[in-house]
Amino acid sequence: MQDRSRSRFEQIDAFVAVVEHGGISAAARALDRDPSVISRRLDALEARLGVRLLSRTTRRITLTEAGAAYLTRVRTVLAELSAADAEAAEVAASPRGRLRLSLPATYARRWIAPRLPDFVAAYPAIELELLHGDRFVDLVAEGFDAAVRIGALSDSSLLVRHLAAVETMLCAAPAYLARRGTPSRPEELAAHECLRFPKERFHGGWELRHGDRRVTQRVSGAIVSDEGEGLLAACLAGAGILPASDWEIGRELAEGRLVRVLPGWRFDVDGAVQVVLPPGRLVPAKTRAFVDWLVADFTPKAPWLRQAAGRPAGGAR
Repeated sequence: MQDRSRSRFEQIDAFVAVVEHGGISAAARALDRDPSVISRRLDALEARLGVRLLSRTTRRITLTEAGAAYLTRVRTVLAELSAADAEAAEVAASPRGRLRLSLPATYARRWIAPRLPDFVAAYPAIELELLHGDRFVDLVAEGFDAAVRIGALSDSSLLVRHLAAVETMLCAAPAYLARRGTPSRPEELAAHECLRFPKERFHGGWELRHGDRRVTQRVSGAIVSDEGEGLLAACLAGAGILPASDWEIGRELAEGRLVRVLPGWRFDVDGAVQVVLPPGRLVPAKTRAFVDWLVADFTPKAPWLRQAAGRPAGGAR
């Protein structure tokens, strides 16, 4: 079907070029084709339409009545195609249109949503459609322009921009530590209330590392949940020690509402915040604008690290 459509356009191009340039040879030069190719395309066009469009002699080529009517119609079509091409090129060059994004819910609420007024002010012609959830969507099949993802990526065909490394650490409220004491070694965690995720997430134990040393520490506690924000709320209320990523608790650490526990130790997992795009070489201007805006907000440090260092974590520059 695509080859047939291309052949029809090539025939029409040849017909219009012959009329506009006054002959087959001149049309061939304009289209950078051999004259025999132009002649065959004219023959094929007339055969397909079942009518003679041009009267050809050794000296001149003139339009028949059917050819003149056909030329008027196809010129209108070609003008519309040229306008469509120009419009598409303008859209591609200028950030505009609907931008459909998949965002991790908790992360987006903390670190993207508060900054969106800056983006909207900078790009008023872009309409944002944000879908929140922790599921890794199929960008192509589900029609997303981009997605922010946290963790390892399994689809190597996606275009990826790295934003920040993620560190998972232990934390607790000062009130809890004042009541129960502050552990100084991983082994002491066994005597504490530990706020835990389901076993499959940490394999029934907390895998910690300090430099080259690695420890898997069994822990227990009264609260187990698969909902991170709920566990964070319990931790802030003094319910126990919580494993959390730095982006989840950066604000609370900076404000002193949480304290890092075993600061020399971190969870033995690798993670990162990344923005991913569908495969392909051409990135629309609206998508490129959003990605560049995100990258700028993570330069030179992620916003939660700037906040922890005592600097404002304002919008992208």
